[in-house]
Amino acid sequence: MAEIKNYTLNFGPQHPAAHGVLRLVLELDGEVIQRADPHIGLLHRATEKLAESKTYIQSLPYMDRLDYVSMMSNEHGYCLAIEKLLGVDVPVRAQYIRVMFAEITRLLNHLIWLGAHGLDCGAMNILIYCFREREVLVDMYEAVSGARMHAAYFRPGGVYRDLPETMAQYKVNKLRNAKAIDALNENRQGSLLDFIADFVAKFPKLVDEYETLLTDNRIWKQRTVGVGVVSPERALNLGFTGPMLRGSGVAWDLRKQQPYEVYAGMDFDIPVGKTGDCYDRYLVRVAEMRQSNHIIQQCVDWLRVNPGPVITSNHKVAPPDRESMKSNMEELIHHFKLFTEGFHVPEGEAYAAVENPKGEFGIYIVSDGANKPYRLKIRAPGFSHLAAMDEMARGHMIADAVAVIGTMDIVFGEIDR
Repeated sequence: MAEIKNYTLNFGPQHPAAHGVLRLVLELDGEVIQRADPHIGLLHRATEKLAESKTYIQSLPYMDRLDYVSMMSNEHGYCLAIEKLLGVDVPVRAQYIRVMFAEITRLLNHLIWLGAHGLDCGAMNILIYCFREREVLVDMYEAVSGARMHAAYFRPGGVYRDLPETMAQYKVNKLRNAKAIDALNENRQGSLLDFIADFVAKFPKLVDEYETLLTDNRIWKQRTVGVGVVSPERALNLGFTGPMLRGSGVAWDLRKQQPYEVYAGMDFDIPVGKTGDCYDRYLVRVAEMRQSNHIIQQCVDWLRVNPGPVITSNHKVAPPDRESMKSNMEELIHHFKLFTEGFHVPEGEAYAAVENPKGEFGIYIVSDGANKPYRLKIRAPGFSHLAAMDEMARGHMIADAVAVIGTMDIVFGEIDR
């Protein structure tokens, strides 16, 4: 009689729970995972190499496309690295706007993570709930940048433009009558800050709804408690950052430990887990959404009463405003040089890291004094997390592999780069 040996299963890359283009080669004994081998590189777009042949400002929109659910957070790290090399001061108002949108981005990321992770584990409704709020948040993106996803709103020296005083309105159409449209436009009568303030006031109750659906749900707990346990020591050794590290009980957050922009003056807490399993990481991310909401509230309150410039006045780095560009020869030359040749960054190297929704997102730039980087290296948080797939999934069932991939909050744009 033939002896039974382990068999190999290809999980992905077209599996809906593989979160994009992960090819996971599972070595199975029955239904128990003996080894999990993630194969990456199916979404490699050579972002780091492309940056070497583009000016600094031309590479900025590529950052949106790395972790394509945390768009502005990626831009943030890139801008901070350039500003470190240039020695440019960012106006305080711009710093508050950046922090506000970094936290809006954290909500966007955690909402899609929660919806997708819930769906992977068999909870259908949560996805629809999460997308209900994401719709409002992408409207905020659209109001400042004109794009719902790839905003390119953060610029070296500040942000592209100030917050708009009006919000786009829904119009009567074949699908909705005037009464329904009025209800949709109710919170769009004021400025963007009013719109954000309205959302911030409603959001805690909405997070309560997610918790009602999942936190004490028997099936959800069976799918996540005790699955993918990582000890604090292993989490540190594996290079975990963000909620993956905090879920294991390590209180490490760059916004507190190495404050950048105006985070030092913000009032917020760092949620940490106890056991380091999928359930703890879920609780950490849900608690983070509440903290982000609190930070956005503080930014809105400050921005309401403190007008000012939103980008540096150094026209060697940031373009002049349209009016002066069209009436002043010197400004026209600045504008022309910026958008053709770009600014030259002094020789040297710099590393800047931000607390991305997924963990520490770092940009390491080496400049040789030209108008484009000599070398750009991106430190993607998800890369280290995916590397621990084998360790986290070993000994679990196939169904648990789905929960482990979900808890990592993986996006392949940044992993394959």
